[in-house]
Formats: sequence, C-alpha cells, structure tokens
Amino acid sequence: MTDTLQTPLFDLHVALGAKIVPFAGYDMPLQYDGIMAEHNRTRDAAGLFDVSHMGQAHYTGDEAALEKLVTADLSALQPGEQKYTLLLNEQGGIRDDLMVSRPFGEDGLFLVVNAATKGDDFAHIARNTAGMGELRVIEDRALIALQGPQAADAFGALVPDAAKLIFMQCGVFTLDGVEIYVSRSGYTGEDGFEISIPADRAADITQRILADERVKPIGLGARDSLRLEAGLCLYGHDMNEETTPVEAVLMWAVAKPRRERLDFPGAPLVMKMFADKPARKRVGFTMAGAPAREGAEIVKDGQSIGIVTSGGFGPTVGGPVGMAYIDTEHAVADTDIEILLRGKARPAKVAKMPFVAQRYYRGE
Repeated sequence: MTDTLQTPLFDLHVALGAKIVPFAGYDMPLQYDGIMAEHNRTRDAAGLFDVSHMGQAHYTGDEAALEKLVTADLSALQPGEQKYTLLLNEQGGIRDDLMVSRPFGEDGLFLVVNAATKGDDFAHIARNTAGMGELRVIEDRALIALQGPQAADAFGALVPDAAKLIFMQCGVFTLDGVEIYVSRSGYTGEDGFEISIPADRAADITQRILADERVKPIGLGARDSLRLEAGLCLYGHDMNEETTPVEAVLMWAVAKPRRERLDFPGAPLVMKMFADKPARKRVGFTMAGAPAREGAEIVKDGQSIGIVTSGGFGPTVGGPVGMAYIDTEHAVADTDIEILLRGKARPAKVAKMPFVAQRYYRGE
C-alpha cells in the first residue's frame, strides 16, 4: 500500500521506463535515460516534464481581494499576460511563489502553485477572499512543461498560434480538438511552454508531443539541475516562511505600485529591510570536487557565515554549483568562502547567477 498519489501521466511514465520515486506526495519520474542525458537533451533540443503534481486553480470575482495576498500588481495584468508573484505572510515571509495568468477569452485568473504547499495555499486564498471572490481548485487537468531551444519548433508544428507567444504570455488553444491552456514559461532557464490539459486526454496529448523526435521525457533529477543552473529558487529549500523577498533577492517580484502603496503582506517589515539592507541574502556559489548539498555550513576565516540551501552538479557548467544564504557582507561575487563537507573545509567562491544564460523568448 502507498499513500502517494499519481498524476494522469503515471502509466505513461511507467511505460516509458521511468524510475519512479515519491515526491511531494506523488509517484513521480526521477529519470528515464539518466539525469545527465536528460539535462543535456533539454539544453540542446527539447525536454517534456510532467508537472501535474503542482496546484492549478481558477479565481473569479474581486481581484483586489486576491491582490492583497500577493506582491504582483494584478490590476495591471492584461489579457494574455502572466506574472510571477509571491504569497507572503504578515511578517513578509514567503508562503509560496506562484504564477498568475489571465488567458485571452477567459474570465478570471489562472493560478499555478507548488505541489507541497498547494493545500495550504488554496485554503489561505479561499479563506481570505471569502465572500469577495471564488477559488475553484482544478483537479481534472494535467500540467506538462516543454522546454528547450527546439521546444517552439516542436510545439509550433502542432499548435502554430501558441508558438507566437513570447515569454510570460499565455492563451487558450486547441490541439486535436482538446482545449489547452498554454503559457510561454518554465523552470529550466530555457525557452518553452507550460501546458494545462484535461486529465482524460493528458496521456494522448503528451504522446502526440513526444512523437516529435526532438522531444524526450525528462524526470525530476534533470529538472533540479536545470533550475539550479538557471538560478531559480526551489520552494522549501531556497525560500520559505522564514525568508523575505529581500533576503531571497526577489524584490523584482514586488511590483513598484505595491511598494509605493505598502499594501502587500508584511510590507512595512519588508520595505524597512530593503532600505536598511538585510543581514543575510541568497547567493550562488561554485566549487571544485564533490557538490555541497542542502544544510552544509559555510565558513570564512573560521567563522560560520551561512548555509547551503541547494547544491548539485551542473552538467552545462561542468562542475558543482549551488545556492546559499550568507551574511550580506560576504555576498559579493568572487568572494572566497569555505563549505564544510564531512567536517572538512572545501574552497568555494560566491558566484553570480544564473550560472548559465537564460534563453527565454522575448520576441524578435
């Protein structure tokens, strides 16, 4: 017996030979052909990810009620646009990060939140917008991501109009008679699309996309190395309710009008920290040898100055990379630091992120 859930694509993962592992309450594919091969496939051609474990919801009604909970300026979100935003607690800590979109021709907003937090996120939003808006949790749709430099050509061969989107645009399209929600976004640093599909058609639509020889299925292992090289945070690791947007270096996700109006959760605390500079901040680092993993201590001149939150081998970089929170006075690129691995100090260096160039399509 298992308590884990399965996405609508579980049987397809098994048929494709995936190694299945529990992740965020779901049985998910870790890898098919090997993490290195899948990572490189996504950087060189196109990779297809099952992200159906993430939470999808539709919000209608008073959008100002929803806006009070996040950092985006939702009133400025135009039809066909998507924004990355943060759900904060009253102390300015990050409850979650999420995508909010307003597809053309659709009433309301489409939300995508993290898998591990979706229950709490949706309960929080529903409780705080009760009587003003309606949150409908979507449980009958799968979500896949097609990522890589050949993603647009492969997807455009099936849905030409979707390939006309640029980064952070979205829309509703039809593929083989199936209505799909598409955004030009993703979590790898590559150009690509996230595609919401009715659950009962998820397997055949996914196989239709995989029929293109440029596209291969990719598991969680490569997803993590890709997002790490792209400098993208993993919720619960690189940010949580104890970290603010200032410390996480995510103030760009706090819209200027919201900063001026001080009307997002924890705004006085966040803006004071922004003005005074935080005591610690998120940085990237590089090192030689074995990668440092989450929880490893960072020291300088024998003094503890931080802790690793994500780490691993970066196949495109060709060496270990990671993210950490360190004392702000040391958070300068090229600063020499040491990371304790099994009690031994290993040399490392603070590095600018992303570790590899992001290749989002922003138009000609």
